[in-house]
Amino acid sequence: MIYLDHAATTPIHDTALEVLVNVSKHYYGNPSSLHDIGAEAKQLLDAGRRTIAKIIQAEAEEIVFTSGGSESNQLAIRALISASDTSRNHIITSEVEHSSVRNLFDELERSGYKVSKVGVDTSGMISIDELSKLITDETALISVQHANSETGVIQDLVAIGKLAKQHGVFFHSDCVQAFCKLGIEASWLDALSVSSHKVYGPKGVGAFYLNKTIDSKPEIPGTSQEKGLKAGTQNVAGVAAFATAAKLNYTERTDEHIRLTMLRSKFVEKLEASGIEFIDEGSPENKLPNILGIRFKGMEGQFLMLECSQAGLAISTGSACQVGSDKPNRTMKAMGRSDEDAREFVRFSFGKQNTEDQIDVIIEKIGTILNRHFAKAKF
Repeated sequence: MIYLDHAATTPIHDTALEVLVNVSKHYYGNPSSLHDIGAEAKQLLDAGRRTIAKIIQAEAEEIVFTSGGSESNQLAIRALISASDTSRNHIITSEVEHSSVRNLFDELERSGYKVSKVGVDTSGMISIDELSKLITDETALISVQHANSETGVIQDLVAIGKLAKQHGVFFHSDCVQAFCKLGIEASWLDALSVSSHKVYGPKGVGAFYLNKTIDSKPEIPGTSQEKGLKAGTQNVAGVAAFATAAKLNYTERTDEHIRLTMLRSKFVEKLEASGIEFIDEGSPENKLPNILGIRFKGMEGQFLMLECSQAGLAISTGSACQVGSDKPNRTMKAMGRSDEDAREFVRFSFGKQNTEDQIDVIIEKIGTILNRHFAKAKF
């Protein structure tokens, strides 16, 4: 099986796995315990906090550990809302957010908040001017993702951050896909979310940055862990492995960015040379190098994904948090595609184990599937 779904999850790095096992075995103390074994665990937890903070240019005290990206998004947003003036009940987000953000805002809307959604153009970019026009005196929060998990399109966090500061509005970003791939400067934001298993760390671990000046209220009063923002004993082994994987990935990010950019370009070039007709979705100049969202005209994405799996290729039709839905791809619809076009969308997301040698094999298998499909369609 050739794995091409790294935007959904990545295999754990060997070094991170060694750390996970070693810490689980030898540093099993509860970091809230006051004895020496607990203190050792707390030291590892604090070291992990410093590592994540350094990558996003924040301070260790501003990092809160969670169970993953979805929980990070939701807890970070709730923390900002809890710190907002009660007279502000307006939230702005985009049409292409991850389901964890979208679902939370749907819930908040049902509870009385007003939610506005800034659209994207045909390449997947939001308009800063349009975003600016949506801000009112009642706006408490803007939440816009850094990079889209389906197209890889990157939004301008600095421009949005400047706009938010100008209007005195909190700004949160889902940085799960961009973390350790792009440089992130936390000072432009009030909160941002990251995840371990997207950067070759273990599943079940994530974190969010919350600016230390934010006077948020505990999610559950009386909770002592993570400033009261995340209840429960911290996953020290998971955090240590997450920090290890993140540090390794961040150190290698420049070389890997170049390698993946070349790999994706070679894939597109050879796909074009093969005669297979396809549409590359999303701004080609402004997206992550590891994600390629495309459509094969006349071929439904769900069917292609299943056929690829049978042929030994692991691809997806978008966010893993929406698998099983027969609705047209939301991101494609937001970009102005028809229902039929949106259902054609598939995503190839490359990672460390993918090489140029695999490209010909991948294209040959896709070509065989498409030829068989269209041959059947004629009868």
